[in-house]
Amino acid sequence: MNETDELRTLDPDYVKVMRIGVAIFAAVPLIGALVLETAQLTATGMFIIPIALLSAWIVIVTPGRRFARWQYALGADRLRIVHGYLFYSDTVVPLGRVQHIDVHQGPIMRRYDLATLTVHTAGNHNSSVSLPGLRHADAVEMREAIREYIKAAQG
Repeated sequence: MNETDELRTLDPDYVKVMRIGVAIFAAVPLIGALVLETAQLTATGMFIIPIALLSAWIVIVTPGRRFARWQYALGADRLRIVHGYLFYSDTVVPLGRVQHIDVHQGPIMRRYDLATLTVHTAGNHNSSVSLPGLRHADAVEMREAIREYIKAAQG
């Protein structure tokens, strides 16, 4: 990979997967606020309205912003993953250091035919690097390309 290699974005369906995950997380405080509201322990709308607005913002806005910050490039001899805004990360994994590669799908990702590619390297600091939101076929293709590189490098 050189500086002319173009970074690619994740699959657009990954935004939907992130929204579903965030919605599940946001449901907990929303249910709590609903319980407080129905118990009538406080003024009407004191908890449910701010929690509902915050939950809606978290579910609608944040996944799109997070998605826009993920990019990757698989070069001839390395994998580069860039993500984050406040906590920016630009990780380059030399393919020669790869120990093994996983392709993982949870139930929500499977529904959208997406997968996470995880590359495990030698060493202990950042020894696993994950790239979520890839089309399953693309993740398998990347895994096989990395495997072929390792086989060719070993002899």
